[in-house]
Amino acid sequence: VQDVEVRPKVSGFITKLYVHEGEYVHAGQVLFVVDNSTYQAAVRQAEAQVNSAQSAVAQAEAGVVQANASLNSANAQAATARLTYSNSKNLYNNKVIGDYELQSAKNSFETAQAAVRQAQSGVASAQAAVRQAQAGVRQAQAMLSTAKDNLGFCYVKSPASGYIGSLPFKEGALVSASSAQPVTTVSNTSTIEVYFSMTEADVLKLSRAGDGLSNAIKKFPGVSLLLADGSTYNHEGAIVKTSGIIDPATGTISVIARFPNPEHLLKSGGSGQIVIAKNNNHALLIPQEATTQVQDKVFVYKVDANNKVHYSEITINPQNDGINYIVTSGLKMGDRIVSKGISSLEDGAKIKALTPAEYEEAIKKAEKLGENQSSASGFLKTMKGESK
Repeated sequence: VQDVEVRPKVSGFITKLYVHEGEYVHAGQVLFVVDNSTYQAAVRQAEAQVNSAQSAVAQAEAGVVQANASLNSANAQAATARLTYSNSKNLYNNKVIGDYELQSAKNSFETAQAAVRQAQSGVASAQAAVRQAQAGVRQAQAMLSTAKDNLGFCYVKSPASGYIGSLPFKEGALVSASSAQPVTTVSNTSTIEVYFSMTEADVLKLSRAGDGLSNAIKKFPGVSLLLADGSTYNHEGAIVKTSGIIDPATGTISVIARFPNPEHLLKSGGSGQIVIAKNNNHALLIPQEATTQVQDKVFVYKVDANNKVHYSEITINPQNDGINYIVTSGLKMGDRIVSKGISSLEDGAKIKALTPAEYEEAIKKAEKLGENQSSASGFLKTMKGESK
């Protein structure tokens, strides 16, 4: 059994409960809803922050365009100032202009170069503003994603397919991820693991026979499960693992057998007995329909030499195949018992004992006689020996 605890990832009041205890649910099915008004508001706020951040990016990108335009203008002015300064130097060398005019051209050129550097810094600042604005968008989008996740967490879904356990919280109850008690448990019972114990002596025998315990488990034949009502479970199981530690208090080792559970008959926490098949060359088998059971005692009708029946107690092996019992005491080889029709018998009654072949022949005669008479009457006369 896979028992999965269900806990909400957000805190709030349960506004809707969609399932009942014991109901089968599928993985992903909504089990209950936590009040989501606060989380819806958080989503709207996060969406507004994303829009604001995207607007900031647009403004920053416009700033880059403007800064590039300023840089282009500064570069053009610097080129003009460079040409003017170069011409002024030629004129100065030819004694056309004086020191003042040359210095003025030089100052204009240096000022233009400073303007270019300032414009380049402006472009870099504008580009940095774009990157910062883009980071703001990513942060706002992350906050929006978190807000949407939290809103989605208000719809608590089943983590697996299985049966709903107890529901301690009802509509209106406050729940949170930190609550010690889960909201419910989903039990996946498609397969069931049955825990049982084996004695240390049995484990040693098993290990020696299989060249080690792990190899013995792999080679181990299928096991059966005897249910609480005494019936045998329809599907065979397999031993899958052991605890590997012997309990010093009991001298046993814990063993786990796994059974398929397609009809979901087996439930988590149920009880039963594991039946491990073994050879028995001297077993005394009788059909189960030849027995009656009173509380925990089993009885049969023995037939003596005078064909009188005696209501007799027997003991049986609790492990059975659903058809026959292994008798451990109360009967011995050669004893005769009534195998059919025991419901109308009384202790001490005299019967006409028939072998199975004789019984079948009597049935055929009764059926033939029933063509003219009622089958019950014909069968009665046949059993009394009145018909020929």
